Amino acid sequence: MARPGSGVLVSGNGLGYPPQNMARVVVWEWLNEHGRWRPYSAAVCHHIENVLKGDARGTVVLGQVDPQLAPYIIDLQSMHQFRQDTGTMRPVQRKFYEPSSAPGKGVVWEWENDNGSWTPYDMEICVTIQNAYEKQHPWLDLSSLGFCYLINFNSMAQTNRQTQRRRRLRRRMDLAYPLTMGSIPKSQSWPVGASSGQPCSCQQCILVHSTRAASNAILASQRRKVYGGPLGAVRQSNTFAGAPLLSVGAGGAGQNNLNRPGTQRVSMGTARGSIPPGVPALPVKNLTGSGPVHPALAGMTGILMCAAGLPVCLTRAPKPILHPPPVNKSDLKPVPGVNGIRRKTKKKHLRKGKNPEDVVRRYTEKVKVVPDEDCTICMERLVMSSGYEGVLNHKAMKPELVGKLGKCGHMFHLLCLVAMYNNGNKDGSLQCPTCKTIYGEKTGSQPPGKMEYHVIPHCLPGYPDSKTIRIVYDIPAGIQTTEHPNPGKKFSARGFPRHCYLPDNEKGRKVLRLLIMAWDRRLIFTIGTSSTTGESDTVVWNEIHHKTEFGSNLTGHGYPDPNYLDNVLTELSSQGVAEENLKE
Repeated sequence: MARPGSGVLVSGNGLGYPPQNMARVVVWEWLNEHGRWRPYSAAVCHHIENVLKGDARGTVVLGQVDPQLAPYIIDLQSMHQFRQDTGTMRPVQRKFYEPSSAPGKGVVWEWENDNGSWTPYDMEICVTIQNAYEKQHPWLDLSSLGFCYLINFNSMAQTNRQTQRRRRLRRRMDLAYPLTMGSIPKSQSWPVGASSGQPCSCQQCILVHSTRAASNAILASQRRKVYGGPLGAVRQSNTFAGAPLLSVGAGGAGQNNLNRPGTQRVSMGTARGSIPPGVPALPVKNLTGSGPVHPALAGMTGILMCAAGLPVCLTRAPKPILHPPPVNKSDLKPVPGVNGIRRKTKKKHLRKGKNPEDVVRRYTEKVKVVPDEDCTICMERLVMSSGYEGVLNHKAMKPELVGKLGKCGHMFHLLCLVAMYNNGNKDGSLQCPTCKTIYGEKTGSQPPGKMEYHVIPHCLPGYPDSKTIRIVYDIPAGIQTTEHPNPGKKFSARGFPRHCYLPDNEKGRKVLRLLIMAWDRRLIFTIGTSSTTGESDTVVWNEIHHKTEFGSNLTGHGYPDPNYLDNVLTELSSQGVAEENLKE
């Protein structure tokens, strides 16, 4: 039985209906590429519910309520979201929550991302955070939901328990999500509110009807499981308007591909060939692009023709250029001003065991006149004893003693600082939990591996006058040690060796020297849960962003990106790896 306030998914013809005479808050969600269900906004959910009441098998145009969602429509019969300009289909679901929960009250919890904008939590997490907030809990551990984050309501911050990365969070009031009770009215003709009972003849509605027909045809074809006869040929054509085109023949393999869970797209092959005579070329471009055919009409017409067993030619979606052209070993050159071409994990950073009391005393001074304010570690008043009294037994450090950190001046119970140190990497350094000032040399828990770097004779987008610095990280799988989340358990290392790129200019070489320092301090990677695959006990990036896309920026991890070098310098500085540490 679900806990109070949690989401309850009740199936019923794919839509999910609450029991009779029971009020429930409705939240519509879509499945992203990482397997996470992301909620639509309250306004969008009200719009979907209004269409649903008129026709439970209808189609919802999301752009009518949110202009940013103009390319998207939802087919309620197949329970899929369709993007008109690319043909991407994603599953959607209808979920129910208690009226007293966060979505019922219009409460939205958000965290601040790297761009300074705010991202809402998944609805299950939002509900859990709101429940703890209403019960006046000082903090909330999200590990039970599969996330290594600690929520502190006093400082309104989220802290990564593995990396100690701290982000701001906020509680925002918005429109409450729709409330429903009992069964949904019987289906009516589409569109809702049409007095004549006939569909609208505007361009948007024509496109919507095309999508419904396409979705129905594809699903019907899938249910019939027609596998007889040869599959239609999938061939790459010559270019059209500067972009390569693909021909999808009758009964194309894209039908099965469209109905896979997760991200779904019209199948497009890669074998070279030519378009058969008479096959129409329908270029699909972004909504802001130009072309002889409206992109939404082209995309839907292509799906209709494919579902009907007719040949159709679609442009292939652009693919990221992850690697440069082949480079001979003789073309690899050392980076100017940087010694060597490779680094291994330094053994001196594997030695731990410094006395916690000595570390705390090294960076603090005792406070004689204690102010009447909170210790942000235990959340008790500084004039009171530490919240760790009785938990930690340190005879030389009384629970009522208060210390002030030397650089930033923030004050804490000394026993709380000892507890924080014991919960960290125990490397002889301290990091102020309030302002993140680092005392000593911070090191991480990166597993042993190898880092190589050299210059290749190719240019990155945005840097036509510079060659490129290529960094190659290689970490093998192994066994976790006491500094890792699950000592003695195996950890995986997916995607290694990993190739990263910097421009070979003055600032790029400065970033490289700092990355080498971060590597020596074992700060580049750590062991945790992958944010892309959800796999636990695996090697993941550790809050220092790298560019892994060489010749494009389709994933956001490539060039051009004029702010990247400055951003990564800031990230390195927050880890205690700053320009003043470099030995010129």
